[in-house]
Amino acid sequence: PAEAQAFSEKGNRTFRLLEQVPIPAIALVHAYALGGGCELALACDWIVASERAAFGHPEVNLGVVAGFGGTQRLPRLIGRARAMELLVTGRMAKAEEALRIGLVNQVVAADRLLPTGLELARTIAAKGPVAVRLTKQVVQRGQDMDLANACQQEAYAFALTCATEDQK
Repeated sequence: PAEAQAFSEKGNRTFRLLEQVPIPAIALVHAYALGGGCELALACDWIVASERAAFGHPEVNLGVVAGFGGTQRLPRLIGRARAMELLVTGRMAKAEEALRIGLVNQVVAADRLLPTGLELARTIAAKGPVAVRLTKQVVQRGQDMDLANACQQEAYAFALTCATEDQK
């Protein structure tokens, strides 16, 4: 158990570092994103999936709990009830279902996955970099705050961006 906990904590630290990258992280999922692969995608800001993709947490089939943040990120993304269904049954959600329940942002043909991801990255890169960074930061921090404090944080970020060269 001590080794398993250390392994889980290391995975959680790693995926937290991905979340903390100051620019948006985009996951491109071509096929199966199961267990740790799904948790890796969940640590990103966007998930673009090919029509062949499937997502899930089959850990319960092995008698263990998801260990790299899946039990925490999945409910925040798709809601508690849907997350519980996937987490405790080990069932996979294919791409179209994942889109319908809000697990992925977009489903594309397999041969369009990389071009779509690159186009999205270029779109973001063309925006004001300070605004993009602060938007990501405000959204992430705001999830753990009450609405009033989160809106106050947003107002502060708005004020900061109004003083940038990008805005001018």
